[in-house]
Amino acid sequence: MRRFFIFGLGYTAARLAAVLEAQGWEVVSTGRSGTLSFDDEGAVRLALADADQVLSSVPPGGEGLDPVLERYGSSLAGKPLTYLSSTGVYGDTQGAWVDETAPTGTGRRTARADADAQWLALGARVLRLPGIYGPGRSALDRVREGRAHRIDLPDQVFSRVHVDDIVSGAVLALDGPAGAYNLADDEPCSQNAVIEHACRLLGLPLPPLQSMDEAGLSPMARAFYAENRRVANRKARRVLGWQPRYPTYREGLAALLAAG
Repeated sequence: MRRFFIFGLGYTAARLAAVLEAQGWEVVSTGRSGTLSFDDEGAVRLALADADQVLSSVPPGGEGLDPVLERYGSSLAGKPLTYLSSTGVYGDTQGAWVDETAPTGTGRRTARADADAQWLALGARVLRLPGIYGPGRSALDRVREGRAHRIDLPDQVFSRVHVDDIVSGAVLALDGPAGAYNLADDEPCSQNAVIEHACRLLGLPLPPLQSMDEAGLSPMARAFYAENRRVANRKARRVLGWQPRYPTYREGLAALLAAG
């Protein structure tokens, strides 16, 4: 039986694990709902020795260090590796398109950019992800719960990806060459456009158009609006054969609504 090791069984990695298990993989993982404790070094190193593939979705720590590489890097040599990174490594491009040839490390995600580079140096498939949405984590949920905002920033645009499209890309990457791959949908747009479409689908009124101060956004939410870019996905399509099932937010939200 093929064995797959996951560091950090969170929202996205858990959905990947379910797909892998359905394909016949034995999945071992760390995380709150994982099978092992990250701190149980003996058990983790033993499981890594038997792993045919390793994926990490663990972000860098507060000091900018990657906890997986710091503790278990010596056990990863020679293993096929995949790392879930962020398109935040590109920083602000004032709405311009970025692909995998763009410079990294110039934005607020400097620790993530450092970890991204370290995993690339190890020969990993590094999947750079924009805003992730899916069941329980979408504009539909924010609108229903009264948490949705429309912010008066007319030129702000961002990319996103449905969690199941990340999963399909990660599965394809297992047989793909090392390197960075952007997994993003085909239609970057403003956050307002997504919220407005969710309201139309639900038949609910639009939230008011506000400034960030009027909306009372947290520092983390404000940081989201501080960067503005469009993420190109051509390399993943060309090299991995990736075809997003939800090429825009419209297909993704419609599917989430239909699924209840």
